[in-house]
Amino acid sequence: MSSTTAALTGATATASPSRWDAGAWGRIPALRAVQGLATALHAAFIFFACFAFSDASPYDLVAIPTIVLWLALGIRLHRGAVPLVLLLLAYLTAIGIALLPYLNEPLSVTWTVQLAYLTVTCIFFAMLYADDTRARIEVALKAYTASCVLSAALGIVGYLQLLGIEDLFYKYGRASGTFQDPNVFGSFLTLGALYLIHGLLSGSTRRPLLSLVSLVVVMAGIFLSFSRGSWGGTVIAVAVMIGALYATSRSRALRRRIVTLGLVTVGLGAVALAGLLSIDSVAQTFHTRAAVTQDYDEGETGRFGNQIRGMGMMLEEPLGFGPLRWRQIFNLEPHNSYIGSFANGGWLAGAAFIALVTATSFVGFRLMVRPSPYRAYAQIVFPALLMFFLQAMQIDVEKWRHVYMMLGMVWALEAARLRGAPPPLPLPLPRRIGRHPSVASWAGTDGAHGAMVGGGHEAFGTTVRP
Repeated sequence: MSSTTAALTGATATASPSRWDAGAWGRIPALRAVQGLATALHAAFIFFACFAFSDASPYDLVAIPTIVLWLALGIRLHRGAVPLVLLLLAYLTAIGIALLPYLNEPLSVTWTVQLAYLTVTCIFFAMLYADDTRARIEVALKAYTASCVLSAALGIVGYLQLLGIEDLFYKYGRASGTFQDPNVFGSFLTLGALYLIHGLLSGSTRRPLLSLVSLVVVMAGIFLSFSRGSWGGTVIAVAVMIGALYATSRSRALRRRIVTLGLVTVGLGAVALAGLLSIDSVAQTFHTRAAVTQDYDEGETGRFGNQIRGMGMMLEEPLGFGPLRWRQIFNLEPHNSYIGSFANGGWLAGAAFIALVTATSFVGFRLMVRPSPYRAYAQIVFPALLMFFLQAMQIDVEKWRHVYMMLGMVWALEAARLRGAPPPLPLPLPRRIGRHPSVASWAGTDGAHGAMVGGGHEAFGTTVRP
């Protein structure tokens, strides 16, 4: 054997150890397989958020293995999300103190345990999305949007009574999809609508026709929920997102695209609304639900009357009435999460809840306007969360699973932003987007590269190649 052959043989042996030397998993990328499983569980976790037929759902069954596996893979709590954790713990502690006199009441105990569980999921989301931010949030938003399309489609099927199981997707003469309450159903769909609208406006979606059809389905679901809060909240969320996208874009072409598509959408929406209102049953329900107040809102024992009386009573109750005890006093939920926080946990819980909303709103608006690799995601997620903060004045949102997911996302984006990113490097422009002068590539702390359109708007599904 020549010396050259011997050298090559030795090098090969050194570079490629035997399967026995490498162990039982020598030829199997075990860590990659575990990471793939974690990603699949994460996507399933988010997707199952739409199944809310009962208090327990597939979302909750997948939660524990997903959280445990990702914790085992080493996700961490970064300093940017610490304020969220402190405010959530203050709120939960106050609720726990208020619960002590009512430990013999199963409903109060169960409600508090569920709140603690949702708090854990919120902190988990804040940890998960703070690393490898773009890739993980992209998976989450796609899974969430898919669940919105499915739930909206089932809601439409139920409303139109196309199958023999309409009661499962249709309640009180309104579409409810995979939810018990049409109000929750309509509001749940807003984030999916924002994701689809953003992709269409920025020209970043890879399948514009599929995105457009999906958006029509989701918007139809929102309308047929006949939820006043969902209607108003969606309008506000879309306006905030489009306003932020327009204001932070340095590209005239992108701004013209936003204005043009916006006007076309408004026109088509008006035509679609007129068509739907030409149907008698739809028109009747619409006029009933479009009223500013309903029968159960008015009077001394109505929702607003109860709120006025309750606020006076809470001035003398520093610890509040106790978790879930407002309904026992007034035979009706407070339908206001701000008042409910004071009622459930006293002054401390109320102050912590208001501080949480205020701090998150400050962080969210800053994320939407300040240049960073994550601004585009903030412009999608935060307007949806802002909608829930506004809806909290007329409905109880403190037990909605997806609200805690969005809350964790916003603070994770803040944590990722605080960890810093190098300045953008100019790269050749992708042909299908056009000659936007501000397209750049960011290399964030997650080490991934993505296109940024309009001075900070990521083009989802677009790879800018040199």
